[in-house]
Amino acid sequence: MKVLAAGDHFVLNSLIAEAVRHDLAGSPPELTELTLPWPLEPFGRVAEVDEASDVEDALIEALDGVEVCVTQMAPFTERVLAASPSLRMIAVCRGGPVNVNTEAAKARGVKVCFAPGRNAAATAEFTVGLMLAALRSIPEAHNALTGKAGWDGTYYTYERSGLELEDTPVGLVGYGAVGSRVARVLCAFGAEVEVYDPYVRGDVHGMRAPTLDALLSRSRVVTLHARLTPETQGLIGARELALMPRGSVLVNAARGGLLETGALCDALDDGQLAAAALDTYEQEPPPPGSRLFDTPNLVLTPHLGGASRAVARKAAAIAAAEVARYVRGEPLAHCLT
Repeated sequence: MKVLAAGDHFVLNSLIAEAVRHDLAGSPPELTELTLPWPLEPFGRVAEVDEASDVEDALIEALDGVEVCVTQMAPFTERVLAASPSLRMIAVCRGGPVNVNTEAAKARGVKVCFAPGRNAAATAEFTVGLMLAALRSIPEAHNALTGKAGWDGTYYTYERSGLELEDTPVGLVGYGAVGSRVARVLCAFGAEVEVYDPYVRGDVHGMRAPTLDALLSRSRVVTLHARLTPETQGLIGARELALMPRGSVLVNAARGGLLETGALCDALDDGQLAAAALDTYEQEPPPPGSRLFDTPNLVLTPHLGGASRAVARKAAAIAAAEVARYVRGEPLAHCLT
């Protein structure tokens, strides 16, 4: 069997190859490699698929005779699938195979697997880091100390002092793999955690909010963890931000499309929000001249929530395990088609 490792500069081909060879030690496949440019070059929409590297031609060439491909960012469009008759399985090293035309794959009998939960711990930890950075003005104070302002005592004045997490009402919008971990950590901090997620049943860490509006109106800190769907696109806009107590803080390390950028900037400009922290954006990367770069009290990071070495290793291992199940004829654990 011929396997293509179409890794990139995060989920390395060496990690994929090591994991596949480990799980198929008894019958090692023929492995070939194609290195994609992400994250040194941003992903984007390629034909009809999202969040992919624009390498259709190189991918088609690399897929010649390949039965299984393990990848994170390869663009499996209708065109690529049509040009790859030997392909029978795609193992995507990410939480959802948005870079695959799943309908076209299904029509051709190509199985599409993915790696749920691979970055849940890393993103949860990063979210809490963003929260603390925004609450306590950590990046701003660092820049002042190392810049022209030097040692600025005003950061210790009552007016500029930030909130603690202990005893602070914190609202979580979404309670999946990431949100549930964030809730657990926040409870350990002593925060008053409230959760809104109409799709999750059973107990949660903290208390449940009956509606999104109720959660927003009671939360001094709000962190977003919902999936981006047509229903949640623009979930937090001007109306929702106005419901939050004045001087609140908002964190989004989920998906940029959950939050209306213009409304966020307006809320920071007029003091409705005291601070915010973003790791994801409506447009990635944000265009030059974006209001985000000139809005005060805003912590920005370039979609780093899932960027840990452990995530890359986990992703390769989850995908390799699916390849091994496929080879052995066993049921696949995370398969869409």
